Amino acid sequence: MKVFNTLSGQKEEFLPQSDEVKMYVCGVTPYDEAHLGHAMSYIIFDVIQRYLQFRGYKVKYVQNITDIDDKIIDRANKLGISTRELAEKFTASFFADMEALNISKPDVTPYATEEIPKMIEIAQGLIDKGYAYPSQGSVYFRVRNVPDYGKLSHRTLESVMAGMRIEAGEEKEHPMDFVLWKASKPGEPAWESPWGPGRPGWHIECSAMSLKYLGNTLDIHGGGQDLVFPHHENEIAQSESFTGVKPFVKYWLHNGMVQLGEEKMSKSLGNLITIKEALDPKKYGYSADAIRIFVLMSHYRSPLTYSEEAIEAVEGGADRLRQTVNTTAIGHKAGQKIDTEQYRQRFIKAMDDDFNTAQALAALFDLAREINKYDSEGIEVGKARDMLKELGGVLGLTFKAAEAPALDVEQFKPITIRFGITKSGKKKLEYEKVIDSPDAEVHIEFIRELRDALRRDKKFQSADEIRAKLAELGISLEDTPKGTVWKRKR
Repeated sequence: MKVFNTLSGQKEEFLPQSDEVKMYVCGVTPYDEAHLGHAMSYIIFDVIQRYLQFRGYKVKYVQNITDIDDKIIDRANKLGISTRELAEKFTASFFADMEALNISKPDVTPYATEEIPKMIEIAQGLIDKGYAYPSQGSVYFRVRNVPDYGKLSHRTLESVMAGMRIEAGEEKEHPMDFVLWKASKPGEPAWESPWGPGRPGWHIECSAMSLKYLGNTLDIHGGGQDLVFPHHENEIAQSESFTGVKPFVKYWLHNGMVQLGEEKMSKSLGNLITIKEALDPKKYGYSADAIRIFVLMSHYRSPLTYSEEAIEAVEGGADRLRQTVNTTAIGHKAGQKIDTEQYRQRFIKAMDDDFNTAQALAALFDLAREINKYDSEGIEVGKARDMLKELGGVLGLTFKAAEAPALDVEQFKPITIRFGITKSGKKKLEYEKVIDSPDAEVHIEFIRELRDALRRDKKFQSADEIRAKLAELGISLEDTPKGTVWKRKR
């Protein structure tokens, strides 16, 4: 298995420290609803975790919650509520979104506000070693004391400094020094420390939580490409300086960003679609599987451009896989068996090559196509269907349809009344009102049977009229070898 390591800038053989992979992924700052950009990152690392487990590794997965931050403080003040209340609200909302997308829960989900002692310990340790200094109630890290600072983002301190200027009266010795502990302002949440009341800086949170729960060296550290600099660069500098152990992380994995047009999807830009909106049947109404496939059809390191047309097309693919997995076989004739092992090996080969989910999905769609071919001929495909379900599960697919808005029975009653038939044993059909149910699906199923009867009686004009009227109401009829089926159109 090979993975692309941001630190080296190339693919490397994946050799974890033991059969338990230590994996840390930067979590959310809960000040607003999570969006499709968040969905992309957490789907990717969920799939990486699932695949490692599929390959026989144990995984200890830690993902933090940054529940104190400037954005949380500003939003809470605008809403007139406490930072804790705001963070708890959107943390709960985030967890609900992850569950709706079938994203596995991390083994440990530490909250920044509950890990303050470890952060103070690290800040004090860095001061004692000469890597940090207190200033006016805050504590800053000396980047000049780290000779290889910039190694993750492949830049030098001088190149980062280009164009910057030092303002008079700054608390920092050097403009690139970053805060480990931030002195509190009046009215802000604060914790006691050796340097006075304050709160942790952003970068030190992840170092504290990863070191505490995973040890001095992690196997995988993940996050979006927007975190490479300065966040992950600073994590390396402070962690390795504090522990004296290198490397802090063996493999740095970074996913591309979701874009709307030319810009990345982000809360600060306001150009986003929330996960709840994407799944809401009254809004976009995408299925969790469609969102997953949309993300996984591109390589995780590539940018992903969102459009309604693209994800609508993906929904169709998700539906084909869903039908293949959930369709009951129509026969058990002996015949040529599907070579399931070739698809399994294609899947593994793709995923072993830096988690190439696009190629892994291609193997699943090809397997589904072959299953449907043999199934239509009545040949046993149970084992192949089981493998499709197993490998799809590695990608986190649920094979469940999107939640649909409630159907209005009153829209279907006129069709039932107009075309209602009763089977009288006669060759000719008798038209009358025959059903009065409050359940719209009962009416649709009856109308489907009714249309079949009209076609058998060669009343094609009426049958076509029924199809057209159902189409207007968002119901499509599909003639299959197993008979006519109906489904809701998106």
